[in-house]
Amino acid sequence: MGKPTGFMEFQRETAPYRDAAKRQLDFKEIYTNHDEERLTTQGARCMDCGVPFCQSDNGCPIHNLIPEWNDLVYRGHWREALDRLHKTNNFPEFTGRVCPAPCEGSCVLGITDPAVTIKNIEMAIIDRGFAEGWVVPQPPAIRTGKTVAVIGSGPAGLSAAAQLNKAGHSVTVYERADRIGGLLMYGIPNMKLDKAVVVERRVQLLRDEGITFITGTAVADGNDGSQDVRQLAKDFDAVLLCTGATSPRDLPIDGRELNGVHFAMEFLTANTRSFLDSEHSDGNYISAKDKHVIVIGGGDTGTDCIGTSLRHGCKSLVNFELFPQPPAERADNNPWPTWPRIHRVDYGHEEAAQKYGNDPRVYGISSAEFVSDGNGNLKAIRTVDVEMKNGRIENIPGSEREWPCDLAFLALGFLGPEHGASDPLQVAYDERSNYQAEYGVYKTNVSNVYAAGDCRRGQSLVVRAINEGREAARELDRELMGVTQLP
Repeated sequence: MGKPTGFMEFQRETAPYRDAAKRQLDFKEIYTNHDEERLTTQGARCMDCGVPFCQSDNGCPIHNLIPEWNDLVYRGHWREALDRLHKTNNFPEFTGRVCPAPCEGSCVLGITDPAVTIKNIEMAIIDRGFAEGWVVPQPPAIRTGKTVAVIGSGPAGLSAAAQLNKAGHSVTVYERADRIGGLLMYGIPNMKLDKAVVVERRVQLLRDEGITFITGTAVADGNDGSQDVRQLAKDFDAVLLCTGATSPRDLPIDGRELNGVHFAMEFLTANTRSFLDSEHSDGNYISAKDKHVIVIGGGDTGTDCIGTSLRHGCKSLVNFELFPQPPAERADNNPWPTWPRIHRVDYGHEEAAQKYGNDPRVYGISSAEFVSDGNGNLKAIRTVDVEMKNGRIENIPGSEREWPCDLAFLALGFLGPEHGASDPLQVAYDERSNYQAEYGVYKTNVSNVYAAGDCRRGQSLVVRAINEGREAARELDRELMGVTQLP
């Protein structure tokens, strides 16, 4: 619980990011070094709340033992805190960087005061664990003789592979990209999640523990050089689909075909791959340098497009958001412990404000047309302002505007998984085109085929994908062995 009176004595103090003007000049991580004194003080704020909602269903999806490791950090027992953290989370170095921290939204202290800085403390624990050499490969002592193929190496696939391997099964992970990690590798920019220092370090640990990774291999119907998923279902005792929700939501308005209109993931993926391959010297990416950039859609993906465009050296930057600006505090219909739908300033917004003098977001605006320069290239976007009336979005007459734009990035979310790996198996789908598999069971209509993560539940958080991967591994282990000891 930390210090019994700590929550009354100390104010919330989050770990600062690097200076906004300096960090947007590179793709290094935005975080500063951990301040042990500040973290110890923040751990002291964890109160004896009786029922820790931070680890409830409204809080942490993987049910991290948050009060326990807050208390251990307060007392200076960092190694024990790491052990507590790893009991529920295979990859705290990922969630400590990119999770939006629903645990903090459900912190009991947050009813009357700012919540405990749970995310900062989590990241500090695991980073110290690596720095001290406490995180080492732990291969299983005994192998079961059972084999499992995991399709997709995002957070769900990696957490499932880690748990199945821990149970002694022989796990092979198939990834169509050239590097392991899924959205951890190519969906999140390097300044938020360093690929060499953070992602590849963990992947190497998994290799050392005995997991086999096969990259550059699409799993589909066996045509065009792909690995036939039906053969995998025959060769392995079980197949787990963790392919993510990678079908982007489009914006089918006039001019959509123009050069310069891209899905956000086209932009982010190419940028990170080129950065890792050559630090952008190969030119194999969509450059925003000296361009008028408009990002359509908010959320983490929109923010990452903002941050990446700034680092390229864009000429101007605007972010369109369809809905009104959220309130500064919880609304009456958004009570604790639900996720607080409030106005937030993320790293990209802060950087844009530093460079251009204002927050890049424009609220209550709808894109009506992409305007051509006459040669097939984008030169502007025509918009109309909108407002909410009786729960519906309506255009405001006379509010039409035109915005100069050379590059438009669509960050509108995702509709569901691609079906290249599922159609040949005749996997059933739900009404949203996700793989149909009951939560908590994760078994599809095909006898030895399971599904977990965004491909099963729809687009969600990294931490929820990790949870589903862990739970699917537990149920798969139970099916293979008749009993399971996996949590």
